[in-house]
Amino acid sequence: MQEVSVFWFRRDLRLEDNAGLWKALKSGNPVLPIFIFDKTILEKLEDKSDARVSFLHQTLTALNAQLQGLGSGLHVFHSTPLEVMEELAATYRVKNIFFNRDYEPYAKLRDKEVYDFWTEKGVGVVGAKDHVIFEKDEVVKADGTPYLVFSPYGRAWRKLLTPYQYKAYPNATYFGNFFPCEGTRVPELEAMGFEKTAIPIPSSEIDTSIIKTYDETRNFPAQKRGTTRLGIHLRFGTLSVRRLLEYGLKYNDTFVNELIWRDFYQMALYNFSESREKAIKPKYDLIRWENNEAHFEAWCKGKTGYPIVDAGMRELNATGYMHNRVRMIVASFLTKHLLIDWRWGEAYFAEKLLDFDLASNVGGWQWASGSGLDAAPYFRVFNPTAQMEKFDKDLKYINKWVPELKTHLYPQPIVEHKWARERCLERFKEALNA
Repeated sequence: MQEVSVFWFRRDLRLEDNAGLWKALKSGNPVLPIFIFDKTILEKLEDKSDARVSFLHQTLTALNAQLQGLGSGLHVFHSTPLEVMEELAATYRVKNIFFNRDYEPYAKLRDKEVYDFWTEKGVGVVGAKDHVIFEKDEVVKADGTPYLVFSPYGRAWRKLLTPYQYKAYPNATYFGNFFPCEGTRVPELEAMGFEKTAIPIPSSEIDTSIIKTYDETRNFPAQKRGTTRLGIHLRFGTLSVRRLLEYGLKYNDTFVNELIWRDFYQMALYNFSESREKAIKPKYDLIRWENNEAHFEAWCKGKTGYPIVDAGMRELNATGYMHNRVRMIVASFLTKHLLIDWRWGEAYFAEKLLDFDLASNVGGWQWASGSGLDAAPYFRVFNPTAQMEKFDKDLKYINKWVPELKTHLYPQPIVEHKWARERCLERFKEALNA
């Protein structure tokens, strides 16, 4: 049997500046790179033309070609992680397995199983921090507990930051250490029960001109170059967060702040692992939601009668993307105007967003509903009309997605703003005073 170290690609799909891969390549053994199309995850996806699976397939095909150019190849499995580990143990003399840490509840359970499997065999299991700048409990209060408010977290984060945290790993120095092989291939989408999608994927190219003006343009959804659209590449690690931080530090502090929010939400999910099911502030689980299914369907389809809400939902359904300002507006509308449980919205975004990241999605929805860390206070209810007038006053964004706006085909508002706001305040007060 050939002696190898295994590197398991997950949400870090690049050869360059990859912390776990760096550790593997320096381990002294030939590195066998693997990827697992995890059946546990894929079988939960109802849309068999899910653009994220297509993107994964396309990215892995390119990664395999890169590795083949180095005389190696990517070993891709369509299975469960434990079954793959058993197959590797039967095929190779595995000395160590390396991967970058993931902080999602399922990932933590999966990795514990993998850790137990290998340590029982005397094989080293080595994790690395790659997906974030600071992880887990690196940025905590003086008493060791996690921050619940963003501003002090952000200040502590910045105090701890040194160039070491965002220094790129020079992986190419050790590319000669990959396990030599040939003929590796990525399973066809169809063989896994999926099909290609027509939804285009934003480029991974970093446009510094967008970062330079980010603080001025990021809130206006009609701006074609107002945000970087790099979310999917951060989600799957086709782009290094360290590289993005370096650009942010050089060009725009507001951009840096958004990366700190990303770390904040990853820390929150790690420390509050039930936050997808439960409000971090427990009293918010006492709210009597309306959960009107007809209203939820109107929201999903972009037919609420509130133009900026409808434009956002239609953009999401058509492209898998929604501008961040509009995400806040539609989330506030669902939870406060319609009094629909934030978990319904979180699940819909999870199904549709190309850049879906559990930590940011749960964090954003709990923020919008008032129930999470540093959340918008319950009495802050976005007025969709005022938001439209402030951020899309010329209706360029809305006219693109709601062309029937000025016709009889456009629906009347499904709730009246003033009445809905008062109902929301009453219902939230009732729960919080219980």
